Amino acid sequence: MGFALPHQQAMFRLFFYFMTETKRQFFGTDGIRGRANEGPLTPGSVVRLGRAAAKVLIPDPGSKRTWPTVVIGKDTRQSGDMLESAIAAGLTSCGVDVRLAGVVPTPAIAMLTRETGAAFGIVISASHNPFADNGIKFFGPDGFKLDDTVELEIERCMLEDSGADPDSMIGRISTMEDAAERYIDFVRVGVEDAELLRGLHIALDAANGAAYQTSETILRSLGAKVTTFHNQPSGININEACGCTHAEVIEQIVRETGADVGISHDGDADRVLLCDESGSVLDGDEIMAIAAVAALESKTLAGDTLVATVMSNAGLDAAVEEAGGKVVRAGVGDRYVLELMKEHGYRLGGEQSGHFIFLDHNTTGDGIVSAVQLLRIMREKGQPLSELRKVMTKLPQAQRNVRVSSKPTVESMAVAGRIREIEEGHGSAGRVLIRYSGTEPLLRILVEGRDKEQIEGEADELAAAIGDEIGE
Repeated sequence: MGFALPHQQAMFRLFFYFMTETKRQFFGTDGIRGRANEGPLTPGSVVRLGRAAAKVLIPDPGSKRTWPTVVIGKDTRQSGDMLESAIAAGLTSCGVDVRLAGVVPTPAIAMLTRETGAAFGIVISASHNPFADNGIKFFGPDGFKLDDTVELEIERCMLEDSGADPDSMIGRISTMEDAAERYIDFVRVGVEDAELLRGLHIALDAANGAAYQTSETILRSLGAKVTTFHNQPSGININEACGCTHAEVIEQIVRETGADVGISHDGDADRVLLCDESGSVLDGDEIMAIAAVAALESKTLAGDTLVATVMSNAGLDAAVEEAGGKVVRAGVGDRYVLELMKEHGYRLGGEQSGHFIFLDHNTTGDGIVSAVQLLRIMREKGQPLSELRKVMTKLPQAQRNVRVSSKPTVESMAVAGRIREIEEGHGSAGRVLIRYSGTEPLLRILVEGRDKEQIEGEADELAAAIGDEIGE
């Protein structure tokens, strides 16, 4: 089983320099994100964002006889109401009708936008971030996230905003009472066997977030016994010591409850991690390996290809190639995975972090859809996750996050030479990835190689050097 990856390193460098050279003031890799009531997430700024989105995505909306509609959903953060009201005000001031879906998972808004014929959809969420943060992301009428060029045009329009046109028509705001129920039905309809999960005991960590009701209802409706934790959102406890960024929590829950499977979401439930019956979490690469190999075996993997990102482990490539397929790499962020999938007609992709796109089922990362698809494979093969995960052997990885005060290009930093030395020392059996987070003031370091002790030391060394140079 080989691990030669020079093509991945080249792809990474191209992606890194593209992202650092593109001038983006507000949008990151997943919409606009930051601390609520600061920067671009103040009420005044968000009103302008609403107007800008209406002008870019619906040219001259107020002149139409049938007014366009926008669907808005949110997670459980207490700042969600404020931001929802602000962006709705901006939209209605441009003649757009707004339908409020309330607290629903991000993928529900992708589905509702598409199925209701809305002009676009908006999600107010900061995903896995702490409760004090929030964010705003958009879906086009087809249920896909917006292209970079469109987001940049919204930024430009937002910066040039001169206020509402007093002659514009004014839209109305209404509540979509059945939004959660429609999403639950949508997921269930996508499962051919209504008794798929009969007899299965599932432990669920809902992260006190947007899926605190929907995921349990879906799993129970498919026959599972569900023991749910962290499903009492208070507005400030979303992702707090729970959810898929705290993998140790679902591991402990599974061990204590004796569940057959553990499922853990993030705050907006577009991500998921699974835990096997022994209390050991599978990372996103293992989940993608199981899904891709099963699809190859059933000859249903489009183009015999899985789309992953530059962060994925080399073992994923080896597992898929051994089954007769291939892995292609996109930049970090589920939107870039999806762009590559759409461009080439691929239907399965995802990220190590837990975003998975089953394009036959939804147009964006969908945590509960992904979980159900893995449980389907588990049932069809008659094997627990602890056995299914053996399809992949991971190359050791060491990851570090450094909080930064600025984001200069890596090649301009003093540590750049040392990064090249480490990378060259691993040859074709390892790599170094350095990238900035698109949603937080973080620089992420990944070192991959055969020797676990060596790469841990190298990751610590790089983190310390970068922290000294640009750390907060």
